[in-house]
Amino acid sequence: MRLYSNGKLLISGEYVILDGALSLAVPTLFGQYLEILENDSKYIKWTSKNSDGKVWFECKIFRDNLKLDKSSSIKISNTLIEIIKNIRDFNPNFLTNSGTNITTKLTFDKDWGLGSSSTLISNLSKLAEIDPYKLNNKIFNGSGYDIACAESNSPLLFSIVENKKHIKEVCFRPVFHENIYFVYLNRKQNSLTEVKKYKKIKPSKELISEVSEITKNILNCSDHKIFNELICSHEQIISKLISKKTIKKELFSDFNGEIKSLGAWGGDFIMVSSEDNPLNYFKNKGYNTVFKFNDLLI
Repeated sequence: MRLYSNGKLLISGEYVILDGALSLAVPTLFGQYLEILENDSKYIKWTSKNSDGKVWFECKIFRDNLKLDKSSSIKISNTLIEIIKNIRDFNPNFLTNSGTNITTKLTFDKDWGLGSSSTLISNLSKLAEIDPYKLNNKIFNGSGYDIACAESNSPLLFSIVENKKHIKEVCFRPVFHENIYFVYLNRKQNSLTEVKKYKKIKPSKELISEVSEITKNILNCSDHKIFNELICSHEQIISKLISKKTIKKELFSDFNGEIKSLGAWGGDFIMVSSEDNPLNYFKNKGYNTVFKFNDLLI
């Protein structure tokens, strides 16, 4: 059996998505495969491959008691065992009837922050026939927008109102999308750590409404100049809220165009809006992973 889930990017609403802000989330053209082959052993043999085909993690677990036999990383193995234990809370028969060889393969670099965890949770939930949101809540306690993207082939408006997820499929392809780029910042953020930090902050209802309004305007914007103003406003709001400089102010103050952080600030991808192709600008600064809109987003 072979399963696949999409990666994700959060275009608007980072952080405040957890407090009910309307957010724009988009699945990526990259994702993760999971392949499972049954055998007559007493083990779950796990192999994780990066986008270049190289194995970055492998382990062998006793299928019945989930004790570790051998592993290339104790820390990752412990997380994996915890995930399987949680799945068995929902489906006690998960991976118990036979030995299995499970191989996961990312189609993006695992350091890019496009959803190596969410695509795994999505694939395993499909395999176990359980609710991926419930599993995700038990393990990561995030908003779940990344799970929504994993299962969708369309951009999404996502919000949480009174603990209920509201998900609406939309079209996000601005008329000026050829002026939008995505740049990897060469440093991966730990979303779990960032969420914990953020949860100590209590944004006002007015701020949540303001971000929600910006999300609607970003989605419906047909003017490139106004789009730049919107992402600039969004950056200023979140900058003040979390007491961090905007990424443009911190690293790219001489850039002619607008830049917006995506997801946890300070790592992963940024969205760049520019009249001119910014490839040389970012490569000269040591940022070599630059995508055009059509090469990254569904």
